[in-house]
Amino acid sequence: MEKSIAVLTSGGDAPGMNAAIRAVVRTGIAYECHVFGVRNGYHGLINGQFERMSTRDVGGILQRGGTILGSARSEEFMTVDGRSEAIRNLNRRGIDALVVIGGNGSQAGANELFKMGFPVVGVASTIDNDLVGSEITIGVDTALNIALEAIDRLKVTASSHQRAFIIEVMGRKCGYLALAAGVAGGAEAITVPERKTDPEQIADAVRIAYEHGKNHALVVAAEGADYNAAKLTEFFVAHRERLGFSVRSTILGHVQRGGEPGASDRILASKLGNGAVQAILREEYGVLIGLNKNKVTATPYEGIIGKVKNLDEDLFELAELLD
Repeated sequence: MEKSIAVLTSGGDAPGMNAAIRAVVRTGIAYECHVFGVRNGYHGLINGQFERMSTRDVGGILQRGGTILGSARSEEFMTVDGRSEAIRNLNRRGIDALVVIGGNGSQAGANELFKMGFPVVGVASTIDNDLVGSEITIGVDTALNIALEAIDRLKVTASSHQRAFIIEVMGRKCGYLALAAGVAGGAEAITVPERKTDPEQIADAVRIAYEHGKNHALVVAAEGADYNAAKLTEFFVAHRERLGFSVRSTILGHVQRGGEPGASDRILASKLGNGAVQAILREEYGVLIGLNKNKVTATPYEGIIGKVKNLDEDLFELAELLD
């Protein structure tokens, strides 16, 4: 049965979002569906910013970072009236189902539409990798590799000047990027929001590196950790004599979002975008399309929204063993 599908991107942009859009559009058209792009996320949904998309409209976007559909905050969508207007706009255009590409907040919004009776399918996309329902999310691998490249570069200059560097990566509530980048980058210490930080232990790790004759030390901090780059720098400056190294800090910030997606994110996004359309064709709604045990899965929103994804304890243990 021919269907009309709308697709939007919401929340923070993630490398691979465009690949997911492309997969939704081209899979939908391959199954004789009409596909519409919604500009500027939920804001565009409320303001009727729909446009019919063809296979050529998504040509050449596979390798592009960001999102061609745009993303915007919408306070109005947080209200029942705003969501009701969004559903009216979808119904006016004869849309049968909506695909929402985004992270926790975006999927929470999608779930509210679903609870109001509109068919919605989510696609797991966030560089934080904090979304329950998918072991890995679109954008994570690219953001991690961008962070790792920066860490490797900073290690070179740290060694040249015999310094300790504190490198802050994104992650307000989830420390996955910091943990993974710290392990992959050979950091002496890692701070994450999920664990309370003992600055004395961090200082000891840096001091031990100095005493062992290393010509640099690295600390990777998540922005949402109780001791982020600013607080760690303040502590280290106050204890400069104990550390041995002089200290510098670098905040990577949004540079991690803006890269061209790597092969893993392009493939993942293509799989999940295709999976979203397949779910719609099965009329399986109110689910998040993710990747679990290397299989594309559909997890009901009721098992996702409001849930917390725990960090890998084995990876923590490995980080402590190898520091």
